[in-house]
Amino acid sequence: MKFKMFSVIVGTEACMASCPFCVSGVKPSKENLEERNINWRNLKIAANLANRSDIDTVMLTSRGEPTLFPEQITEYLKNLSEFQFPFIELQSNCIPISLNKEKYEKYLKEWYEEGLTTITISVVSNRAESNRKIYMPNSDKYIDLPDLIKYLHSFGFSLRLTCVCCKDMMDTVDKVQEFINFAKENKVEQVTLRPVNDEFRRKSAEEWIKENKLTDKQKQQIKDYLEEKGTKLLELERIGTIYDVNGQNVCLSLPLNKYTRDTNPENARNLIFFQDGHIRYEWEMEGGILL
Repeated sequence: MKFKMFSVIVGTEACMASCPFCVSGVKPSKENLEERNINWRNLKIAANLANRSDIDTVMLTSRGEPTLFPEQITEYLKNLSEFQFPFIELQSNCIPISLNKEKYEKYLKEWYEEGLTTITISVVSNRAESNRKIYMPNSDKYIDLPDLIKYLHSFGFSLRLTCVCCKDMMDTVDKVQEFINFAKENKVEQVTLRPVNDEFRRKSAEEWIKENKLTDKQKQQIKDYLEEKGTKLLELERIGTIYDVNGQNVCLSLPLNKYTRDTNPENARNLIFFQDGHIRYEWEMEGGILL
């Protein structure tokens, strides 16, 4: 089989954020903050398979918030180093880092030295109040996003702002343009616009997603704007389209759902390593398993 992406699961379902569309929705507790044992043997099998697929990027991701497990991130980076992936990314809301720089400074230095290239910050907007409502509804304010960007840049990381596009937050051309301008002003290397997934993975998210997903018309308007104002750089099959918009890298991402599935074994989308050693090519369908 051949794959386009290699995802590696960090930590547990625990997350301090409260995103209503998230696959997790599990608050941190004593039990779910305990690190799980990792099957390092099978990680090497998965990494070898990723190498044979000519995958150039590893995504360290989670069902919850990966930065709650900084030691595990370090261990993953050390174990992946022998496979020489050009790009290793960490997908995070970065709230723990922003709120506790003193704790994370040593980890950020370690991660950079161990090969982490990119930190992907999950947001729903460039506007603090919109992000607060989704990620930190029980707080009176959101993290200082421009400060966080500047801080992470100081370690040498490349950054991507990944925006989950939802109603009233990132649903118009004007808001998209404002978001792109924000990224450019803050020297963010990459932007991803990802309409909230129509297919909910958690039952409690169903109603929220139905109420807050973009309409087909809104999605088309955003795509038309990028086609008109940007220059198409890359068309990544079943992943998305990348544009240059006034010098800003912008990817309009396709969702992870049944419509981006390909039954051709030479054209699989995702190779996923789970900590218990299972290697899958489907996030939700239990039958999509290799080991």
